[in-house]
Amino acid sequence: MTDAFCLSLQPVQIETDGTDEEGSLVFARGKLVAVLVRLSAQHGQFAGRWFLEHGFGRLDRPSHPVFEHLDEAQAWIAARLG
Repeated sequence: MTDAFCLSLQPVQIETDGTDEEGSLVFARGKLVAVLVRLSAQHGQFAGRWFLEHGFGRLDRPSHPVFEHLDEAQAWIAARLG
């Protein structure tokens, strides 16, 4: 996704002490702003969706949203950074 923040994603494997290992680092203007984790089958109806494992700066919040697709996560991140 390209916008004023030049969001970019980098696939990564994450050690979660569970089965949720597929992840994505999200960068805005070259800075790490979020870590997303794809939820595994152990999460039932949420399996395959993306969870905001950690947000930095303006994305650091007590609630951690779940997104159906990475595009949805990127739009949410861009809206909060904008």
